[in-house]
Amino acid sequence: MTRHTPAWRCLIAAAALVVAGAAAAQEVRRTELGRQPVSGEEGREIVMQLVEIPPGATSRRHFHNGEEAYYVLEGGLVQMPGQAPKERPAGEHGINRRGVPHAGYTVVGDWTMKILSVYVVDKGKPLQEAAE
Repeated sequence: MTRHTPAWRCLIAAAALVVAGAAAAQEVRRTELGRQPVSGEEGREIVMQLVEIPPGATSRRHFHNGEEAYYVLEGGLVQMPGQAPKERPAGEHGINRRGVPHAGYTVVGDWTMKILSVYVVDKGKPLQEAAE
C-alpha cells in the first residue's frame, strides 16, 4: 500500500477542488435579491433574481407561474439546439408571459451572461417549471 505525504495529499485535494469548481461553473446560478407580497393581491408575490449563466451552461426550457420581466446586464453569445449562435447584448429586455415556455439555450461565448429578472407569480407555486 502506498502512503502519501501531506504535500501530496494537499495536491490531490486541490486538484479535486479544481475539477469540482469547473463542474459547478457550468451551472446556472440564481441569486434571490428580494421577495414580497403584491400589495392588495392575496396569493401573488414579486420576486427579484440575478441570473448568471456561465460559458457552457444551459438555461433549460421552462415557464413561470406568472409574468417575468428581464433585463440583460451583461450579454453573451447563446445557441439554441440546431441553430446558429446568437448575441444577447447588454440592454436587451422583455417580458415572458405566464405559462409560455422560453429559454432552452446554451451560453457558447467566453463571458458569463447576467440577467436581472423580476417575477410577479403565484405564491406557493414553483417559480419556474420545466417545459417540454
